[in-house]
Amino acid sequence: MSNNMTRAYAAAAKGSTPAPWQYEARQPRPDDVTLEVLYCGVCHTDIHFVENDWGMTVYPVVPGHEIVGRVTAVGSAVTRFKAGQMVGVGCLVDSCRACSSCERDLEQYCTGAVWTYNGIDRHDGRITYGGYSERLVVGDRFVVHVPEKLDPAAAAPILCAGITTYSPLKHVGVKPGDKVGVVGMGGLGHMGIKFAKAMGAEVTLFTRSASKVEEGKRNGADHVVISADAGQMKQAAGSLRYILDTVPVEHDLNPYLGCLGVDGVYLLVGQLTPLEPGVNAGTLILGRRSILGSAIGGMAETQEVLNFCAEHGIACDIEMLDIRNIGQAYERMKRGDVRYRFVIDMKTLKEG
Repeated sequence: MSNNMTRAYAAAAKGSTPAPWQYEARQPRPDDVTLEVLYCGVCHTDIHFVENDWGMTVYPVVPGHEIVGRVTAVGSAVTRFKAGQMVGVGCLVDSCRACSSCERDLEQYCTGAVWTYNGIDRHDGRITYGGYSERLVVGDRFVVHVPEKLDPAAAAPILCAGITTYSPLKHVGVKPGDKVGVVGMGGLGHMGIKFAKAMGAEVTLFTRSASKVEEGKRNGADHVVISADAGQMKQAAGSLRYILDTVPVEHDLNPYLGCLGVDGVYLLVGQLTPLEPGVNAGTLILGRRSILGSAIGGMAETQEVLNFCAEHGIACDIEMLDIRNIGQAYERMKRGDVRYRFVIDMKTLKEG
């Protein structure tokens, strides 16, 4: 077997459960970091790609973009990393490196961005494969240090769920005393609560489930509003400066928009599909409210959020997963039955 043959789990066709597979990793380049994957978070995006929900999946697909591992080798041009260090790789493995977004450390908005899996390598045209694999070869610009204070397993989801919620809160400048709402109490939502609270905000969780009230407060929410309760929603009307919406499926934004005050900003990070039902423009116009979309973060900000988590003692609530049980994990995620992120212990890949 070639030294570059890599064991992985891949979905072979639409809707198929990821299963053992092998692929030949590319030859490392001078600016590459090679890492042994130790932990990989499971994101709802993985399910979307396995099931081709967005009509762009190239099979076989190896999901996984919340990756923590140990450096095993570095290229001759690499100076920031060395063998033995704990590092992370998130949703991106390359970008054009020359556009205005890249120059501003906003690689996530580069039109030539290369995603960690199901992307196309800019140099050789190969499809990229993600973190459900035993190793990864990545350009050093797209690798981050994992601070020693962080549990490496719990740090993995910070590379997607964490940065996705941190970036918009940082962008709008959440500060002590601001009133921030968070819609949804899943993998993203519970991190959004923790970040907003650490930034000094007064945090309100919106959830459809009464069972999430105590969990929301345990994660730092000052108030919990049951969104299905018209009376509670009416009481919250006009009370918030920002709302972070983390729900990953189609849902009605209008009830939540009404909870923003004048000049309030609705931060949309979870839903990538058309808004249905449509937004009532009157709610926006009559309160000078706005909707702001945000996607993950650039590499500098990804390092920043890891450092922020280390400084404030923030970690994702995780459930460790044997990769051989990935099918059951997907089904549980669809039911919302995970608190709040599965993380694959990649040593189970070698045991299978």
